[in-house]
Amino acid sequence: MAEARCREAWAYTASRMALVANCHRDPRKRPTPYKPADFHPYLRQPEPPARKASIEVLKQVFVERS
Repeated sequence: MAEARCREAWAYTASRMALVANCHRDPRKRPTPYKPADFHPYLRQPEPPARKASIEVLKQVFVERS
């Protein structure tokens, strides 16, 4: 229940922050408006996973060349 209350409070705060940021936004520098999700810490997307390299690339990087 406490987490739900925090999420609701952050939803309200994030909406206000997006409103203020959009009021002060320069449309030439940032053509897309801010969304509340940009400021909501519970809605942030996780980091993308590391890219996987093929074995040939790893051999070129880590195996000594003779």
